[in-house]
Amino acid sequence: MRTDTGQIIHLADYRPTDFVLERVDLTFELDPTATRVESRLIFHRRDGVDAGLPLVLDGDDLSMTELRLDQIELPASQFDARADQLIIRDLPQSAPFEVTVVTVLNPEANTQLMGLYRTNGVYCTQCEAEGFRRITYFPDRPDVLAPYTVTIIADKATNPVLLSNGNFLGGGNYDEGRHFAAWFDPFPKPSYLFALVAGDLGVVEDSFTTQSGRDVALKIYVEHGKEPRAAYAMDALKRSMKWDEERFGREYDLDIFMIVAVSDFNMGAMENKGLNVFNDKYVLADPETATDQDYANIEAIIAHEYFHNWTGNRITCRDWFQLCLKEGLTVYRDHEFSADMRSRAVKRIAEVRHLKAEQFPEDAGPLAHPVRPTTYREINNFYTTTVYEKGSEVTRMIATLLGRDGFKKGMDLYFERHDGEAATVEDFVRCFADVSGRDLSQFSRWYHQAGTPLVTASGDYDAARQIFTLSLQQMVPATPGQPVKEAMHIPLSFALILDNGTTAEPSAVDGGEVTGDVLHLTERAQTFTFSGIASRPVLSLNRGFSAPINLEFKQTPADLVHIARHDTDQFSRWQALTDLALPNLLQAARDIRSGKEISCDPAFISALLEAAADESLEPAFRAQALALPSESDMARELGGNNDPDAIHAARHGIIERIAKAGRPVFETLLSQMRIEGPFTPDADGAGKRALRNSALSYLSYVEGGAARATDAFNTADNMTDMVQALTILAHRFPDATETAEALSAFLQRFEENPLVLDKWFAIQATIPGRDALARVKALLQDARYVASNPNRVRSLVGAFAFSNPTGFNRADGEGYRFLAEQILMIDPRNPQLAARILTSMRSWRSLESVRADQARTVLAEIQRHSGLSTDVRDIVERMLTA
Repeated sequence: MRTDTGQIIHLADYRPTDFVLERVDLTFELDPTATRVESRLIFHRRDGVDAGLPLVLDGDDLSMTELRLDQIELPASQFDARADQLIIRDLPQSAPFEVTVVTVLNPEANTQLMGLYRTNGVYCTQCEAEGFRRITYFPDRPDVLAPYTVTIIADKATNPVLLSNGNFLGGGNYDEGRHFAAWFDPFPKPSYLFALVAGDLGVVEDSFTTQSGRDVALKIYVEHGKEPRAAYAMDALKRSMKWDEERFGREYDLDIFMIVAVSDFNMGAMENKGLNVFNDKYVLADPETATDQDYANIEAIIAHEYFHNWTGNRITCRDWFQLCLKEGLTVYRDHEFSADMRSRAVKRIAEVRHLKAEQFPEDAGPLAHPVRPTTYREINNFYTTTVYEKGSEVTRMIATLLGRDGFKKGMDLYFERHDGEAATVEDFVRCFADVSGRDLSQFSRWYHQAGTPLVTASGDYDAARQIFTLSLQQMVPATPGQPVKEAMHIPLSFALILDNGTTAEPSAVDGGEVTGDVLHLTERAQTFTFSGIASRPVLSLNRGFSAPINLEFKQTPADLVHIARHDTDQFSRWQALTDLALPNLLQAARDIRSGKEISCDPAFISALLEAAADESLEPAFRAQALALPSESDMARELGGNNDPDAIHAARHGIIERIAKAGRPVFETLLSQMRIEGPFTPDADGAGKRALRNSALSYLSYVEGGAARATDAFNTADNMTDMVQALTILAHRFPDATETAEALSAFLQRFEENPLVLDKWFAIQATIPGRDALARVKALLQDARYVASNPNRVRSLVGAFAFSNPTGFNRADGEGYRFLAEQILMIDPRNPQLAARILTSMRSWRSLESVRADQARTVLAEIQRHSGLSTDVRDIVERMLTA
């Protein structure tokens, strides 16, 4: 199952290992450039396996110094050792045997940040997906589970903290100047969940009492001096533990749970059993340095990694094709947690915004793949929004089909049936089929078919017969490797809203399965008839975004306004306002390209301002309503031949018209939403700040906009308001003296805080327009730009490529050429980071021909470069050949 050589891996080729791993004992003698790792592995041959087959272990750039079988040194004739593989022959036929391997590593030189590396004086590991093979030779695949005993020996002065998975066994002095610590994880786990951290760190401690009365020690390790900034993370952890007990009946199983925050990390966080390692941006927060979004992210990601203890750790993946089984499921769980902690409607809107901005383009482009792929070349490239976010949506649809209680029963059976196992998607789905008696074979196509289904809807009302007829059709577009698709099972939540704003209750429904307020679209074309409808209803369809689809349903502005006013589902009210906005935005983009004056429907502006001023709606919802579809949303809806400059100008032209019409409303909101007293990161305060800052953004388009933003920046008492004001100044008035002064003041105040500096870089990297590239190149030369830190690279190069459509997509192709240069510089030291930033070009085919040709040329130049990593080569070839 190796991927490091770039071969294509197929799900159909899966077979169990020839040898069963019973136990793992690891001893680390840490040294910055010469760490010694002794691995003692106990195996036995699987029943029925040919006695002559050798033991084959994975490696990656390893140097072995010792190899023993049952503590006897092996002769060279009995093994073959390469940097990427160890093959041992002539093994015992029946009895268990022990293989001892000693490797020597250079953590200081490990710039890939995979395996064991050292950052800011701290030893750290990252083993998912295939990083453990960079530590020692091992059957490095997720279906190989064993208990681990780990002993760490290190210099006592520089590494007073020695951590690994499981429970602490003990420790003490080892020899002159060194000490040791021993850890034991009794729960069998795959190697990707192994973790080790050693260094000089501060700690925040607390405890949690489980529902059965067990006390669990909680510890969060951070750099010295940053302990107060871990308080919110600790609070989020305790709430996560309590919520998982109450909602899913899942109790934590070890005596201790630890989190370590490090500054150099390729991912957001990692769920290693009992020892989660986090990118410090998802742990550290205080009002002066963290925005409301930072707090929400910390809450969600702390929960996500903790929830993995059961959905990912206790039950793991049989193989990497099943990645959605842990990630999609756990994203769903963290979404539900955040919805319960905050506003369920606002959380759902945010989820769908992210899904449409990131996953829908992936599904519609050359990188499209099923939620459960059948082939891959480099598994690191499949940690995608399709696996995570669409995987979550598929889980959500199961909950919709079965209802809350039925879903809980299915999860209970899943935990009971597969605890301690490496499971598959089929195992997961079977649990829900068994508890419900429902045939989920057609529904399972959501796991196997790529692409976003298009559902076309039309409705007709017969007043004389009091019948409403709904006609639905579905189509799943062709995607790479899947030209023909089968009909999906699509659950569509709906409501029929009458003239008085109430919801109709049909006396009968014909044409297909309907359960409660959910229509089940299972055919390519279906017609549902609803009897006993006293007056013409307005159909609200796919409420709560019950299915991740594109919906084509022509409704009049009046009907959309009716939904926006009366639907009891707040997501659908927001969607109606979005559906009112999009035609205006798209027509404006077309008008600009053809040289016409743009306009905006007064009915849309009136509906938007009505929602903004409606005090019966929570402020966070009103802020979401005011956030018009993004430029990427517009590009997706336009479909192709896109001109990013025209899209940008159109969107800002519409915003300007709304701002002028709604100036009194926005001025009132700016005053009403001012919060007195100390900052709190709760949902209520965050919602008020979001609405106030939305008003400030609109007011930047009318007279006095720069002065308002400057005043907001100067008087801000929290990072949320400060960043928003600075963003408005930089993006709306990039050449103004006030902007230069604000950027300078921000830098001077936060220069010593890396996470806040990332915001400073990102704000400037996303200033729209042709001058963006020169600005980004200048920032690359700034002494504060650290090319070895993934967060810093993402904040500048990544932000420019992903979030600056006009600056990046220059017609002369210079933005693409710049990105190519950066990718080729990043790739040798950190292939994962390079590959992920390169995906910013995934939608190049949707650009107008001049830009598309420039993008194709640059991608071809990257492809021709010698020495590309498997990660980058995989991405670029898929983007060019699909």
